[in-house]
Amino acid sequence: MIRRISDVPRVTDGGADDPDWHPLTHHFGLTAFGLNAFVAREVGQELVGDHDETGSGQEEVYVVLEGSARFWLDGEATDVPAGSVVVLRDPATERRAVSLEAGTALLAVGGPARPSFPSTWAASHFDDVARADDGPRLSA
Repeated sequence: MIRRISDVPRVTDGGADDPDWHPLTHHFGLTAFGLNAFVAREVGQELVGDHDETGSGQEEVYVVLEGSARFWLDGEATDVPAGSVVVLRDPATERRAVSLEAGTALLAVGGPARPSFPSTWAASHFDDVARADDGPRLSA
């Protein structure tokens, strides 16, 4: 199946201040992970409410698809532009995000932490690829 995010029906029972929420997991009947898209209608709109995932034990990843967002991770603010990935391996990390531009689109992916992801790729593909701990980071 192929769909534009804008063609996935939105959750309509949210408040007037909520962004457009496209529940991709529900729409596509996915079971391995949670997947949602949030699109801000205005500047300063909350895209990710203040929370942690200690109850669920989930790791989460947020991808800024369009626009830019301000993320607070354990109280530290960082502006995150389109094309960036925010990776939260620790479920206890407090997180929150708001749009810095109207139309900011954020893809949220979450799933339970496991000892290892069962990749079908050959490990040799990654021999020359640095791990995140070795690479550059966005400055705050």
